[in-house]
Amino acid sequence: MIHLSPWDLGLASLLVLLLAGMSWRLRLGVEGRVLIAAARSTLQLMLVGLVLKILFNQTSLPLIGLMALVMLSAAGFEVMQRQKRRYLGHWGYSIGVFSMFLSSFSVTLLALTVIIGVDPWYQPQYLIPLLGMLLGNTMSGVAIALDNLTRHAWESRGPIEARLLAGGTWEQAIEGVRRESLRSGLIPIVNAMGTAGLVSLPGMMTGQILAGGPPLEAAKYQLMIMFLIAAGTGLGSMAAVWIGSRRLFDERHRLRLDRLRVSEGSKPRPA
Repeated sequence: MIHLSPWDLGLASLLVLLLAGMSWRLRLGVEGRVLIAAARSTLQLMLVGLVLKILFNQTSLPLIGLMALVMLSAAGFEVMQRQKRRYLGHWGYSIGVFSMFLSSFSVTLLALTVIIGVDPWYQPQYLIPLLGMLLGNTMSGVAIALDNLTRHAWESRGPIEARLLAGGTWEQAIEGVRRESLRSGLIPIVNAMGTAGLVSLPGMMTGQILAGGPPLEAAKYQLMIMFLIAAGTGLGSMAAVWIGSRRLFDERHRLRLDRLRVSEGSKPRPA
């Protein structure tokens, strides 16, 4: 494996500076966000690298569990931040965390104990990368599904209330919205599976090949990961959409859009 020096990373960072400069020159207004995102990724990845080095040397279950909880908490916060119409109180955060915990952790445990057969199952070399990939992709699916759920519920509040007035239950009133929300949450992973190998080489396969692994073995691992991600995204999106849609109605099957608020970042700016 060819090791990268700080000079090599510095050369690569010049491309980010070039992008920020182009944004400033074209008045796109995203140069600050580009630089902040680059700085955050640098700091976060370096810290994760140091933490993983410690975990790999100790294989301590409490430390691994703590890192997994930190990853889950950060993913839940990102899901909440990506919502245009957020649930009031702790619900916006709790729905994302619970749905990702239910899907990502269960699928990761299944993969480690049944499919790969790691002994012990909590070896950080396998657990942390698998959980990270599942959380990252499940987070995107859950965020998209929840955002579509609240947005379509708001836009379709007239037809939803009409179905309720006609005697329908809350599930019947929002069935179409839930179906579209779930479909939107699954589209990214379906597209990724459909183009894998033809348009792009996915991340895990690329990493193993760069590390000197056999290409065919890398392809098999990548297939396993994509199947796990698809299952985790589906389970997480279903859980989030069901809980989120139930939260939009009270015990008397009345639509309660007052339980949502528009996020500050999505409000129109005054002229």
